[in-house]
Amino acid sequence: MRFLDRIHLVPLLAGVVVAVIAVQLGNWQLRRADEKRDIGARIARFSELPAERLLSVTQAPPHEWSRVALVGEWVGEAVMYHDNRVYERRPGYHVLMPLRLQDGSAVLVNRGWVAAGLDRTKLPELRTPAGNVEVAGRVVVPEHEPFSLGDSPRDGARWQLVDPAAYQQWSGLPVAPWVVQQTSDAGDGLIRDWPAPALGEDTHRGYAFQWYSLAALSIALTGFYVFRSFRKHAA
Repeated sequence: MRFLDRIHLVPLLAGVVVAVIAVQLGNWQLRRADEKRDIGARIARFSELPAERLLSVTQAPPHEWSRVALVGEWVGEAVMYHDNRVYERRPGYHVLMPLRLQDGSAVLVNRGWVAAGLDRTKLPELRTPAGNVEVAGRVVVPEHEPFSLGDSPRDGARWQLVDPAAYQQWSGLPVAPWVVQQTSDAGDGLIRDWPAPALGEDTHRGYAFQWYSLAALSIALTGFYVFRSFRKHAA
C-alpha cells in the first residue's frame, strides 16, 4: 500500500499500456516485413521455373506469382474494363477477359492496359482473336476487400474493382478465384508492362523501429515518473 500511496495509478498504467501496445504494433510490422520478404522470395523462385500448363480451374490451384500457360477461347462479350488504371500518367483501363478452357471452366486474364478515350461514355475497341489461343502469364490474387471509388462494383462493363466472385455472379461463368496477368505477346495493341509489386519490406522495418522507440520512451518516462514520485515523498 505504501507504494500505491506514493504514486498515481493513472499515469503509471497509461505508460504501461502505451508500451505494451507499441511493442505489439512493432511485432506486427516485423511480421509484415517477413511476409513481404517471403513474397519476394517466391516471385524470384517462380521466375526461374517453367510455366505450368493449366487445363482446368478445378485442378490444384496454382501458387500466387507462379507462371502458367493456358489454352482456350476468349469470351469477348464478358469483358471487364477495370477503371482508373494509369500508365505513364495517362488514364485508362486494364482489360480483363475470360478465357474459356476446354472443360468449360474459365480464367479471368488481364490482357493489358488500354488508354481511355476523351468520351468516357465509349469504351475502347479491342482486337480479340477468334478460336483457340495460347496465353502465358503469372497468377495474381485480387485483394479481398479492395478500395473502390464507387458504391457499386461495376457500371456495365466498366468495373471499379476486380472481384471474381461478383464477376462470376454477373457473367454466369465459372471463373477461378485468381487472375492471370498476361505476359505473352498477342499483337493486339494492349500494353503489358507489369511492374514488380512494391513489397516495402524496409518500410515495415522502419515502422517497427518507430513503434519500439515509442515503447522505450514510454517505459523511460514511466520509470522517471515512479523515481520522481519516490524522491518527492522521501524528501
